[in-house]
Amino acid sequence: MSSIPDLIKKKRDGGELSDEDIKTFVHAVTNKTIQDCQTGAMLMAIWQKGMVDMETKNLTREMMSSGEVMSWPKEWSGLMVDKHSTGGVGDKVSLVLAPALAACGYKVPMISGRGLAHTGGTLDKLESIPGFNIQQSAAQILEILDSVGCCIVGQTETLVPADRILYTLRDVTSTVDSLPLITGSIISKKAAESLNALVLDVKFGQAALYKDLDSARKLAQSLVNAGNGLGIRTCAVLSVMDATIGRFVGNSLEVIESLETLKGKGPDDLMELVTTLGGLLLQMTDKVSDLPEGRKQISDAVIGGAALLKFQAMMEAQGVANETARSLCSANADYYRILRKSKHQMELKTPADGFVGDVDGMTLAEVLHKLGAGRSKAGEPVNHSVGAELLVSLGQKVQKGASWLRLHYEEPAPSQDQINRLQNALTLGTHENKETKTLVKEILLPK
Repeated sequence: MSSIPDLIKKKRDGGELSDEDIKTFVHAVTNKTIQDCQTGAMLMAIWQKGMVDMETKNLTREMMSSGEVMSWPKEWSGLMVDKHSTGGVGDKVSLVLAPALAACGYKVPMISGRGLAHTGGTLDKLESIPGFNIQQSAAQILEILDSVGCCIVGQTETLVPADRILYTLRDVTSTVDSLPLITGSIISKKAAESLNALVLDVKFGQAALYKDLDSARKLAQSLVNAGNGLGIRTCAVLSVMDATIGRFVGNSLEVIESLETLKGKGPDDLMELVTTLGGLLLQMTDKVSDLPEGRKQISDAVIGGAALLKFQAMMEAQGVANETARSLCSANADYYRILRKSKHQMELKTPADGFVGDVDGMTLAEVLHKLGAGRSKAGEPVNHSVGAELLVSLGQKVQKGASWLRLHYEEPAPSQDQINRLQNALTLGTHENKETKTLVKEILLPK
């Protein structure tokens, strides 16, 4: 068996690591028999030299096997599905999609993350609901899936421990953006859920990790190859991430928009993503013959109210008081009686007449992050009430002085520089653009 320095040298010099080499490395990381500087050196060698598909698949499999791999009752075979998004501004798809899939008869063991940098986290959003407990044991997850059909939880201590160690070191060694390391991190956690099908939402644009379609496509293909290589039917959607998804950004506000969507009043862009991602899962598990039929079934589950009932049941199963869950899901819910509302609101005005051409989602997210909606490092608290409401839609005709953004804030108050940045995030045009904007640009199906 090769020594760790030998393995680092092999990869540094552009060699291909064997299955046994990767197993040795991942075991050493998991068992902490390797020095952090050696792990960092291997990560940098992988970042510089890359990995072929077989190496990436083996790395992902060994990371998955570094801890507990979930197992499910035999009668659930073919029903275990999930999605993953590479993160965006106002991305609340999981909160709508998980219960919609459960309403269609699936089991969705959704293991999600917290927000970091400009991207909001699904767990932070759900924790703005009083009592919602994202920490559930494997036995509790099984029980919730049996009774409800979906849960949204944090990563357990025993699930993919190698990823937890590697992710921390990737952050401090500037190797976060390595394609094989991103692939291993994402797919290993989903593979440990023992899924039958997985759909990935890989975003590109000014408010995404990847700014252009080609870069996002490379990541999507790597993820699809690794997922299918481990026996999970995996496909990817390439979607635009420039402006916000929906009109609400910020933890409590995104819960409100998710609930409104589950009550049949959701924005078109959010519903496009929910129905496309969900429809693909129905198609890959042979519940429907094509994507349009899959999209229709997901849409019916949302518009018809079945997904809302699942969301209410999931809240109750994960610790929310029955009365609270019922109140939030009622037709005319008084959301701010339950969810935290910011102490202050401020409306920004349009500087001229025109048509709304663009809203820079990255700028909006960065300012909200500074105001307390996000965190700069793991473990920092977030202010669930901080956020923004977009009061206009793309293409809309506006007059000078009309309100276009409502800012929700506490302490600190936004500085003049931050207000100026927000104002500059709005682009007004002189002509109406009648082109229908869709977020989904490409779909990568399994080969």
